[in-house]
Order: sequence, then structure tokens, then C-alpha cells
Amino acid sequence: MQTPKPVLGNFGENLVCATCRCPRCKRSKTLKRLPPGFKCADLICDFCGFLGQVKTCTIQGLDPLPGVLPSKLLGAAWGPQKERMESAIYFPLFLVAATPNLKVSAIYYLSADLQPPDLFLPRKPLSASAKRAGWCGFLYDLDAVRDRLVRLA
Repeated sequence: MQTPKPVLGNFGENLVCATCRCPRCKRSKTLKRLPPGFKCADLICDFCGFLGQVKTCTIQGLDPLPGVLPSKLLGAAWGPQKERMESAIYFPLFLVAATPNLKVSAIYYLSADLQPPDLFLPRKPLSASAKRAGWCGFLYDLDAVRDRLVRLA
């Protein structure tokens, strides 16, 4: 049985695949989920190869959006993200905001070319006593891009 975080993430990825057209080729039903653990991307268009990242969060109400979106969201591993940023590779971001019961949701999109480096905030590395000692994640600072988010659905 999955814990609440993967259930929430799977919900967001499935919702984007089911409802959004590929931003590059504009075809519908071509966005597919990548295998778990694929670095820095969650979706691929099986027609044109577009790659995208999906982040899902719960919110208490859907109006007025995007004001109810959190200030920060957990990202993943900082190392791969930092390497991509140093190579000027950014993946577009789909942000899914859903009520706790997952009955009502909204999808936002942030193009790769609208992502400033200060969107990504490295976290402190895990302590030496942690199971994954030294691992470092990052946060998405949504306040840095709130005015750039486009509501899709």
C-alpha cells in the first residue's frame, strides 16, 4: 500500500496525462508517465519526445488561485537539478493543486524558458546519521514565479 505522498504524486501525473495536450506538438493523449526514479522528469510525449515535470500539492480551497498555492514545494535531488541548470537544461513544470480528498483540482503550467535559477532552492544535506547521509534535495520557490504560472484546467 502506498503512503499519501506517492498517491498524491500519482494522482497529479495521471491527471496531467489524461487532461493536458502536449505543450510542444499540441496532441492530446500523448503524455505518458515515465518510470519512477527518472531524474528531473515525470512525463514524456510519446509522439514528439517532450519531457515535463509534475508537482502535486494539496490546498484547502480553489478560489482565488493561484493565491492559495504554497510558497514552496519539495523538489527532488539537488545534484541532478544543479547539473542540468549549469547546462541550461530546464524541464517545463506542471503544478497540480488539489483538495485533500482529490475531488477538485487545478493544473498550472510553467514553461522552461520562464524558470529563473532562483526558483530552485537547495536544502541542507541530510545529517551523517541519516539513512541517506549527505543527500541533498531542493525546494521550488513558487513566489519567484507566481506571476508566470498559466492555469490550464
